[in-house]
This record gives sequence, structure tokens and C-alpha cells, in this order.
Amino acid sequence: MQRCSCLFDFLPYFVKEFSDTLYKKIIFLRHHTSLECMSLLELHQVSKRLGKTSASGRNFQLLIPTFSLERASELVIVGASGSGKTTLLNLIAGIITPDEGVIRLNGTDISQLSEAKRDRFRAMHIGYVHQTFNLLQGLTALENVLAAAMFTGGSKLARDSKERAMMLLTRLGLEKNIHQRPRELSVGEQQRVAVARALVNAPALILADEPTASVDADNAREVIETMKSLASSDGASILTITHDRAVHEMFAHSIAISDIVQQA
Repeated sequence: MQRCSCLFDFLPYFVKEFSDTLYKKIIFLRHHTSLECMSLLELHQVSKRLGKTSASGRNFQLLIPTFSLERASELVIVGASGSGKTTLLNLIAGIITPDEGVIRLNGTDISQLSEAKRDRFRAMHIGYVHQTFNLLQGLTALENVLAAAMFTGGSKLARDSKERAMMLLTRLGLEKNIHQRPRELSVGEQQRVAVARALVNAPALILADEPTASVDADNAREVIETMKSLASSDGASILTITHDRAVHEMFAHSIAISDIVQQA
């Protein structure tokens, strides 16, 4: 982890005797100054056994020596199907846990959290656009977006959450579809609802798993550009995985999955 060397590291020793209140304020500032100098996301020596068998008869295992993502950045990870891209995203999201290693988001090692705490942390800090969208079929478009706020503990189910949901759906061209259920929407419209749901809690990190796999090229570009614009407005980072060269070219920075994940 990269730390900031700054005056805040030394001031407490000089002022503690004079003012406990000032000391506490400096400790607060030092903590948050260091946090700003950290990467948003850091993985160190992560390994995950997947329970599969390779051609040699050995257990299939993913190894991630080190990986980081900066704040307010965008990155697309490119690789073929079966190369470990979705497993990587699921590890980062805390949907699955590593057998070893550290996965730190915003200073929190999510691999050390209980399942319930991981679920709440994910709801508050991570937006996930799944390849299959995972919309709730009995809810309207608006209700699907608002449902994401429930998992933060209920505090998000307020007027500002509904206003943000409406803003997101409008920006994504769905203002006339808010009361329609998923089966009444086209595949492209369902994808936009999934994007709005991922963004409603203003997460620090947005994960997107093959986000354009089910839509045509024109819709894909429009949704990706809108998602990037909304994330930029919130100061969020986007981490996308794809095997599609066209999606690859929509992002400023890219990396091959083979440069992150080793298979053993």
C-alpha cells in the first residue's frame, strides 16, 4: 500500500499535550489524507480454488499476485471466456471469498467481513452490472432500481433515493418505462435498468460483467458512454470485463486478464 508522507504524521506529537480536541481533529485529517493517497481497490496474493479439474487432473486454481485500481478511473479487462474474468469480479464484489490473500476496497479488507457485512458493504460501495441483468421480474423498472437501496440498511429509501433513481432512468432514456416490468422491456431497456440499479447508491466502484453482450453495437456504445458519464459525475471508478474488441475500444485504459490472473 502506498502511503503519503506529510506533516500530519508528525503534528500529533507536538499538539497532544495542548489540546485533546485539536489532536482528535488532526488524527481524523491524517486518516483521511492517507485514504486519499491509497488506491481505491487493492488485491494482494489472492488465491481461489474453483473445484474444477484441469486436463492434468490437478485442482484448478486462480492466483492474483497483485492488482490495484485508482480512484475515479476506468479500466477494461480483456480476455476469452473461461479465463477467470467473472471469478475476479466476484472476488472483488465479495460474492465469493478467497482462500488466501487480501482484497481491500476503500481501506476495508472485505475478505475478512462476515457474509452479512459483505452484503451490506457491497450494497453501499459497489455497483454490479451482471451479464444477465438479474432483474426482479415482479417489480417495475423503478422498483428494481429502488430495491438496491434496501440492502444498505433502509436509510437510502428516502425521497432523495427516488429522485436519484428517476434521474438515472431518465438519463438512460427510460423515463417512459418506469412502471413497466422486465418482461415488458426490450433486452436493451433491461440492460439500462440494470445500469441504473448499479448506480443508484452512488458507489465508489462499478463492476460490469460483459455489459453489452446482449445488445447491438449502437445501444452498447450509448449505454457505456452514459454509464461512464454518470460514474465520472459521482467520482466513481469503473472496472469492466469483456471479450468484445468494440467494448475494449470504448475505455481509455485496458489490461489483459493474463496480466492479472495466473492459473495453477
